[in-house]
Amino acid sequence: MFSFVKNKPLYPIQWHKVLRRFLPFLLGIIFILVVSSQSISSVPKTTEILWDTYGIPHIYGNNTPNAFQAFGWAQMQSHGNLLLHLYGQARGKAAQYWGEDYLESDKWVLTMGVPKRASAWYAAQSPAFRSYLKAFANGINTYAKRHPDLIDDEVKVVLPVTPEDVLSHLQRVLLFTFVVDPGRVADITHTKSALGSNGWAIAPKRSASGKAMLLANPHLPWGDLFLWYEAQITAPGIDAYGATLVGIPVLAIAFNDNLGWTHTVNTHDGWDSYELKLQKDGYLFDGKVRPFETTNFSLKIKQKNGAFREQIFSVQNSLHGPVVSANKGKALALRVVGQNSPGVLEQWWDMASSQNLTQFQKALQRLQLPMFTVMYADREGHIMHLFNGLVPVRQQGDFAYWQNTIPGDTSKTLWTKMHPYRDLPKVIDPPSGWLQNTNDPPWTTTFPIAIKADNYPSYMAPRGPMDFRAQRSARMLAEDESISFEEMIAYKHSTQMELADRILDDLIPAAQNQENQLARRAAEVLTKWDRKADANSRGAVLFNSWVDNLDINTAFSIPWNEKSPRTTPDGLADPESAVKTLANVAAKIEQTYGTLDVAWGDVFRLRSDNVDLPANGGDGEKGIFRVVTFAPTNDGRFQAVNGDSYVAAVEFSQPVKAKALISYGNATQPNSPHIGDQLQLFARQELRPVWRNRQEITAHLEERTVF
Repeated sequence: MFSFVKNKPLYPIQWHKVLRRFLPFLLGIIFILVVSSQSISSVPKTTEILWDTYGIPHIYGNNTPNAFQAFGWAQMQSHGNLLLHLYGQARGKAAQYWGEDYLESDKWVLTMGVPKRASAWYAAQSPAFRSYLKAFANGINTYAKRHPDLIDDEVKVVLPVTPEDVLSHLQRVLLFTFVVDPGRVADITHTKSALGSNGWAIAPKRSASGKAMLLANPHLPWGDLFLWYEAQITAPGIDAYGATLVGIPVLAIAFNDNLGWTHTVNTHDGWDSYELKLQKDGYLFDGKVRPFETTNFSLKIKQKNGAFREQIFSVQNSLHGPVVSANKGKALALRVVGQNSPGVLEQWWDMASSQNLTQFQKALQRLQLPMFTVMYADREGHIMHLFNGLVPVRQQGDFAYWQNTIPGDTSKTLWTKMHPYRDLPKVIDPPSGWLQNTNDPPWTTTFPIAIKADNYPSYMAPRGPMDFRAQRSARMLAEDESISFEEMIAYKHSTQMELADRILDDLIPAAQNQENQLARRAAEVLTKWDRKADANSRGAVLFNSWVDNLDINTAFSIPWNEKSPRTTPDGLADPESAVKTLANVAAKIEQTYGTLDVAWGDVFRLRSDNVDLPANGGDGEKGIFRVVTFAPTNDGRFQAVNGDSYVAAVEFSQPVKAKALISYGNATQPNSPHIGDQLQLFARQELRPVWRNRQEITAHLEERTVF
């Protein structure tokens, strides 16, 4: 635009004319940049919550502590009664607050040392994160002061909430519910948890758009400490969208513009029960008698008349951990991982703040999160499956050995160290272009197999059967070489029963060859059935009930084979007995519902307050990817109580494309319009759009809270 000779302009520059000419253009560019950067780069003057029409809080913090405070406020507005109830239990004072029914809960919390450890964990936080926890608790307390009429009187006794309460709740959820819970301890053996999830990561080479995709889909009970809370948190350095469990101050499953992750409950063994040999006032260990450390607690227990009775509760601790039972000269002590890992919340926060795989793995390498698969995808096209967790370094035994009670009289069985990050099963960018986990061991995350069990200690994870849900999951991914975003969502809602595809080709002919007319009519119904558990599927109720009355462990003629993990087991071992069971089940179905081909949705329901809808989905052990667990009701039907809780489908395009659903709605507070308001979408097998930028959010704005 200007010519120069010997560093001197050819013509004199009249700067006032230049500025007059180009100033409007420059101002226009600046305006566009400012308006279009409503993201982590722009710091709002105030902190606010924009509530959309589904009750999702979009938090805009002018600094990080204020964002945490707003998140505490938001959780109280949506789940205040539940949150205070959970924190009261995490204190070990629930029986004092609400009566005898909570005594066992208090004993469990105190035996595990939760409140005392919370104080140590709080002291161990970085100064910055300590301020964040204070801010979150302050948000809870401030809401309670401003809106006392919106909180039940019976839970106000928990107020004010402290940062230590938050950490007590975190422990109770992660370590003493997910890693281990009282039910599994009482059963002694490591029974399979009812907690589950699906997770997918799809690389650009298998994506129709050429962009990586992520599917998050935890399956948890629809109540209590298992409830998911969906939110967006934006503050300097972070703009993350996702969900967390009620009472947790950071997102546990999340995505941002560059990456995202989900968790599944992995086949992780993070606890052991040790049998101690009692001698004198102690226990035998390496040939010597060691004394127990005894702590006494004075429990106050509220009576129905409002009075209190007191009880002294004693906890004995050994080298292995606290004693959970004692009988006939022996005691059982419980050892649980993660008790020296106070940085869980900060790790999750930094995972959500990460912008690429390198930063994300740097956060993961801290190993503060005691368990859970990490399924990851990002804008650069990387996908990853990490078998995450604190895995004890064990001197002997395979996975099956450690599922039993372990001798506690020798140091040879007492683990003290954890495997570092580099030892954990992990795959990044597999040749297949896809990864899946449905709570199966890491060895079956993709095919061809990318993580080989032989390369890891035999106690790392089981080598047992790939269950039918995992087989269904892998089948959908493997058979579609170009998966669109819409197809991924459709697959997510698949109610196809993989087990039916495996076994009906034996059952139907066997039943058709019987003289029993009821068995033959049942075979006719199963022949016409679509092999799905959709609301209008006819035959699913019959098949489901028949499977429930089989001994599934002995039902197959061909057992599961590690060399054919996706096509075995197969065939009926005893067709005659199977048909007899079918006839018996058919008689009950016809008597109860008046017809053999009753529709699935007539029997299985979605219910919340005044909502009563036909359900779809079912038991994952039958190979259904759309997992829903039902409980019987008084009218002979079944009601959804567990399973698909939070779903997020994400494509890392520009901008990010995302849809989500909180099955039961994003609130539990009485009179909230968001209790069960997403069940209609659930019944229609639909997800709703995720609104992430201010323009979208304000177009669907229900309420605004300014701090």
